[in-house]
Amino acid sequence: MKLLTYRRAGAVRHGWLADDRTVGELGDGDLSTLLGTGTLAGSDRPAGWPAGQRYPLAEVEVLAPLLRPGKLLGVAANYQDHVTESGAPPLDRSTLAPRLFLMPPTAIVGPDAPIPMPAVSDEIDWEAELGVVIGRVARDVPVGTALDAVAGYCVANDVSARSMRYGFARDRDAAVTFFDWLAGKWLDGFAPYGPWLVTADEIGDPQDLTIELTVNGVTRQRGSTKDMIFSVAELVSFASRLMTLEPGDVLMTGTPAGVGATTGEFLAVGDEMTVRVEGLGSLTNRIVAAARPGISQP
Repeated sequence: MKLLTYRRAGAVRHGWLADDRTVGELGDGDLSTLLGTGTLAGSDRPAGWPAGQRYPLAEVEVLAPLLRPGKLLGVAANYQDHVTESGAPPLDRSTLAPRLFLMPPTAIVGPDAPIPMPAVSDEIDWEAELGVVIGRVARDVPVGTALDAVAGYCVANDVSARSMRYGFARDRDAAVTFFDWLAGKWLDGFAPYGPWLVTADEIGDPQDLTIELTVNGVTRQRGSTKDMIFSVAELVSFASRLMTLEPGDVLMTGTPAGVGATTGEFLAVGDEMTVRVEGLGSLTNRIVAAARPGISQP
């Protein structure tokens, strides 16, 4: 089943994709309302599904499945070909732990939403990724049962600023390099995902999905989730050792080779990215000029 969050008649609502052209409405608010029941992980389904009024898909604005998840987690360096494409040596999995990092909810946008070009960088890159949505509370779960905590999967793009400029010179020590890299993940609109959540029962093996990205129609990334260094189950299990995972938490699982930093080709205003993950649909976003700075009125 494909579950989605959308805006209809000026209000945020959630529902299911009845077919390619129709949405079946399930209630008000985003999918966190549904995920909070804890009934979407594994093979469970709420009684009485599907129900509700139906509306044409073309008449609603599809949003990110969860607008403000409790945690938005990313994973760095989770494909060997992405690690080595810049000339770095392959990572030794036997001495490696997953490299998790947190992103703010203000980075989240949905399908077809514009991504503003930031004032602090002009080296904006793309990273096609598989997104994972947690459906049950999970703490210290073993790898063998970790997928039971997954509600479903979606398409994601970990947009990244590869350099930061703050208007003054800085030493380039290891700490500056690391925190610039991390800050490059935090910018507004840099974590688009969607267009919907495909429930886990529809994805037989999350480690056998083709993933690709195009920029202005030109293929820049094409890989498979089978090439992840750490599988989805391993990532969920490891993350649950560090923090309690809760329904609605989102995990982006890393990107294959083909990022712009390798060739020095970065995004400009007007460029359009489309990410496709097998069985999950496509996610398109365009880079736009940033809005004028200021403080919004309440």
